[in-house]
Amino acid sequence: MRKYGYRVDEVEGSNPDAPHDSPRRLTGLDAFKLHLTLLIGLSLCAAAFFFELGRAEGGNSLSWAYVFEWPLLGIFGIYMWWNFLHGGTNRLRKKRVVKPAVAPEYTGMLAAWQEYQQDLAASQSATSTDGDASGASEDREQND
Repeated sequence: MRKYGYRVDEVEGSNPDAPHDSPRRLTGLDAFKLHLTLLIGLSLCAAAFFFELGRAEGGNSLSWAYVFEWPLLGIFGIYMWWNFLHGGTNRLRKKRVVKPAVAPEYTGMLAAWQEYQQDLAASQSATSTDGDASGASEDREQND
């Protein structure tokens, strides 16, 4: 049974036991469609850039913003093309190193503090059980 919510739990043709660390690169028809989309997108960005450059040089000051916008949009398109083509993996990203919760020079202090807390909790629980017993006997004496 398929469950649909905020994400798809099961995809047909996928192997849930397959390792997810290996990046999948687009090939075949999917890659061709992606390359064609990039080519069309970059062609439109280049055409729009030259159109707006001509208007900006003609005196339209607002077109200068578009002169810089269209190349940036093309660069973003190249970035997205690369991510889609290579499965969205960033090979330059390093593994995140987990830092210890306490600096090594303070581990002895942490152990002593935890031992103190355990002793304090044990003494408080011993006092509360002794206090309950003595308090109950005092209550009986007062009622007699």
